Amino acid sequence: MVNFITSSDKLKKFCTDAAKHSYITVDTEFLRERTYYSKLCLIQIAFPGDNDSDSALVDVLAKGIDLQPIYDLFLNENVLKVFHAARQDLEIFFIENKIFPKPFFDTQIAAMVCGFGDQVGYETLVRKLALVTIDKSSRFTNWSQRPLSEHQLNYAIGDVTHLRTVYEELAVMLNENERSEWLDEELATLLDPKTYDNNPINSWKRIKIKNNNLGFLAVVKSLANFRETTAQLRNVPRNRVLRDEMILELASIRPKTLPDLKKSRLLNEDNKKGSIGEGILKAIRKPIPISDDEIEKLKPVDINKMRSNGLPELLRVLLKANSEKWGVAQKLIASSTDLDDLASNENASIPALKGWRKKVFGNDALRLKNGEIALSSDKGNLKIIEL
Repeated sequence: MVNFITSSDKLKKFCTDAAKHSYITVDTEFLRERTYYSKLCLIQIAFPGDNDSDSALVDVLAKGIDLQPIYDLFLNENVLKVFHAARQDLEIFFIENKIFPKPFFDTQIAAMVCGFGDQVGYETLVRKLALVTIDKSSRFTNWSQRPLSEHQLNYAIGDVTHLRTVYEELAVMLNENERSEWLDEELATLLDPKTYDNNPINSWKRIKIKNNNLGFLAVVKSLANFRETTAQLRNVPRNRVLRDEMILELASIRPKTLPDLKKSRLLNEDNKKGSIGEGILKAIRKPIPISDDEIEKLKPVDINKMRSNGLPELLRVLLKANSEKWGVAQKLIASSTDLDDLASNENASIPALKGWRKKVFGNDALRLKNGEIALSSDKGNLKIIEL
């Protein structure tokens, strides 16, 4: 029977027991479809063992429940906190309480370091490492509803009970292939407050923009700042205020009055009037200049020139080959943008030219770029030729 905790006393006792172990596994269930900020509904925790008392679902919505024992456990440096794909979970705890669980382990990143592919899913790892098939039919449950069915409770607790086996297997692999330090570099990013920066002034950087005209960009920046600020204040998804394509259209046509705003092709009627309409016009009237640092990052790369010499494509082939050789996910080594930057600048400030990535890929990439090696095919297998 699932241990469903709804009182502060029971939670305190469970966390006291959990603190006696070297690690715990953690997951959350939350809602975010209709809000800007996540609404936390459940916290799942398990520690080593095979009894029902070794795991629990904590009802965050239970009246009067005090979650401080969980936060104390998160800050207990004698207990490792194990998550899978932890970014959203960590964001919730950081936004609500300004804390990060430490020390911390993410099985998705560990799996990428151990060669399980890009962003491998929890059910895949459970099937391969714990030899269990998970029923994911409750994935889209409304976790704020009470009571939860037995099926929903069993689904939720499975997210931490099987995670124990997954963690233990991955820990052995990391130790055997001596890649624990590789994992630590990635985890450090997830524990950096900058990762969860929701400052509206920086929100324009999320928008895919092809026009680098500084006047245009200043209006985009101002509109994105207005959208993010409004979304946060109203606690609604940013796209409920303005979608990206609306911002780009408005930055191009720059309406000056509400009647002008009504000519917009993409804006819905509600956004053409009232506080949203007035906010849009004010943002357009007061563009936010692009800083010198931002301008530097916007300097265009001659993609057409690079494509004409085929270097980015060759780097992608090399990346695939080396990721398979070392058993590391491609995405963990270098992004497509990183490869384009490297093709145009051998001194590019990218992760692939630092630390373990340079050993796995960066050194060969520079040698390929400088004509010191070539790529060939040998019976369908990629072969590196010294020149």
